[in-house]
Amino acid sequence: MMKSMAVVAFAVMALFGTMAAGGPVEPPTPASHGARTVSQDQFQVLTDQCKYVKATRAQSDCRAAVERDYKIGEADATLDCRTYSGVSVCGVLNLSETQKRCAEDSVAQGLTYRRAEVECYAFS
Repeated sequence: MMKSMAVVAFAVMALFGTMAAGGPVEPPTPASHGARTVSQDQFQVLTDQCKYVKATRAQSDCRAAVERDYKIGEADATLDCRTYSGVSVCGVLNLSETQKRCAEDSVAQGLTYRRAEVECYAFS
């Protein structure tokens, strides 16, 4: 009985995003488990979204990360892809501090966070 209670307690802790040590559970990155398979279209969006990174060096790093972390194959239905204001992106967007402030301001003015994130990533 005690063993099953411990298993249940650990499962609940994992469900709520904490480990026994108290830290957050980090989602695995594609690189940590090999390249993530995505469709040609998803790969193209991931590559194209690098053009919105402001610094040329960062754009190169972005494209290199896409090539390292993703491979073309079957579409990945779990990859978070979205399009707002003609800008398509997939995955987690690494916003600069300026872009984060832009997104927060846009949300305060009534935009959804998802839309604000994409628009500020592309246009600020």
